[in-house]
Amino acid sequence: MNMNLSSLKFLRSLRKDNHQFAVIGLGRFGRSVCSTLHNLGYQVLATDIDEKRVSEALNEEIVGHALQLDSTEPAALKEAGIFEFDTVIVAIGNYVQESIITTLNAKEGGVPHVVAKASSEVHQKLLKRVGADHVVFPEYEAGCALARTLTKPGILDRFDLDTDHSIVELIVPDEFNGKTIAELQLRNRYGLNMLAVSHDGKFIINPEPTKRLEKGSAMVVIGCNKDINRLPI
Repeated sequence: MNMNLSSLKFLRSLRKDNHQFAVIGLGRFGRSVCSTLHNLGYQVLATDIDEKRVSEALNEEIVGHALQLDSTEPAALKEAGIFEFDTVIVAIGNYVQESIITTLNAKEGGVPHVVAKASSEVHQKLLKRVGADHVVFPEYEAGCALARTLTKPGILDRFDLDTDHSIVELIVPDEFNGKTIAELQLRNRYGLNMLAVSHDGKFIINPEPTKRLEKGSAMVVIGCNKDINRLPI
């Protein structure tokens, strides 16, 4: 769950009743987006410059509709009705020029929410510069997630509030087993606040100070990353 406040602002602006999405680019990333949205019951229009990829997407039934077109041509996007969509995902990752021009075309065409895939940090900055509302960088995000998992295997999930603060879900450390929240003194010892603890597969929000932690269960804390890193995990 690698997000920040700008991501949260973008997600809040999305319409809850949006059931139609356009995906431009049918590479691995674009196909996975299409397949997931389609399986969730949403209407998906996919496009790619490669006719073979379009045919494959239709034959495999991972989209409702698919068209072959050159997304760097504004007229082609307009004719296909792309500008009428509330959310367009530009899934062209490895062709930087085409990705940037397509993103620019979508924004100039009036698309409210344009999500674009980046393949490098420079690409990410350029996409933001031409108006992308949200940029995803799958390779970078996967690398960060893997490094965190390898170095902090006790952390199950993370929500980045900003560069210095996070909300993390973690396995209750052995040192905390059998102790109450009051006994742990998380705020005094670590500068962290407990948000929730798990019990019988469900989370108890704002648990009482007398709640005793159990080995193998999970806890959710909020605080500074350097303090989170001091936990015995």
